[in-house]
Amino acid sequence: MKIGELAARTGVAPRLLRYYEQVGILTPWRSPNGYRSYGEPAVERVLQIRELLEAGLTTDMIREVLPCLDAHTDQQETRTCPDIDVAELDGLRRQLASIRRRIDVLQRNERAIEAYLRVRAEDTTAPPAEAADVVALVVRT
Repeated sequence: MKIGELAARTGVAPRLLRYYEQVGILTPWRSPNGYRSYGEPAVERVLQIRELLEAGLTTDMIREVLPCLDAHTDQQETRTCPDIDVAELDGLRRQLASIRRRIDVLQRNERAIEAYLRVRAEDTTAPPAEAADVVALVVRT
């Protein structure tokens, strides 16, 4: 597929896909005339990159961990993860801790909203909930 189709399927602008290629986290196949072409796995790769970026990883971190993520996903133990320096490992550890904190907050929010909805479902005589009622339940980091 061409870059425009990949952009449409992933919701990521072509300019950003070119940037991913430039920083080494997305690799298209190049036709003899120089056009980029992407296989079906590129869709999942772009979505994975977006998720990692949203989790707070930098493109440098992503470039380092992608081979390991591929090995984990593909269950191919023959791939080896690249060696990265201590500073990069510390950065990844901080990001992992941050992700875990966000997961904890999301789970608490999920439980609070579920409890709120259960109470509202049981009390059919109560007036409709105000937006502030729901906001008060959400615990932010």
